Amino acid sequence: MSSKKTLILDKEQIKQKSIRIAYQILEDNFEENTLVLVGIADRGYVFAQRLQKILEEISDKNIELLKVTMSKTSRSLKAETDHPIEGAKNKTLILVDDVLNSGRTLAYGLGVFLNVPIKKMRTAVLIDRSHPKFPIVSDYYGLKLSTILKEHVEVNLQGFEAEDDAAWLV
Repeated sequence: MSSKKTLILDKEQIKQKSIRIAYQILEDNFEENTLVLVGIADRGYVFAQRLQKILEEISDKNIELLKVTMSKTSRSLKAETDHPIEGAKNKTLILVDDVLNSGRTLAYGLGVFLNVPIKKMRTAVLIDRSHPKFPIVSDYYGLKLSTILKEHVEVNLQGFEAEDDAAWLV
């Protein structure tokens, strides 16, 4: 059985969708002075860095960045952050990942902040596959894609100016 890849987003499309998501985040949070982008390692954090760069270019808001590293296959929440989570207290958080599939990763990301009083939390993903097992939705997304469970979405995000940025359906 051969593995066929279908390009679903190229570099330019990823850039355009990232800009659109950044504007949606601004529109939804116009009254906020500070936004905290919480990127889920690895590709979610890279995507959050891109959103931070765009948001800083198009607004005067303070955009903070927090990295969450977790075991995505564990049945219990084991996560670490690169900064103390108390810094998110009474702020609006945007939980960022590259792909939303079952919702488990974003649910675990939300769990990190359950003991911190936050103002509001939203989610941003590049691709929403719409296979929910958890009550998690994407508030901001680049592409909503109907796939079968056997298919896999592979996202390459190297750096903001990387030549090989792409999203593939495998």
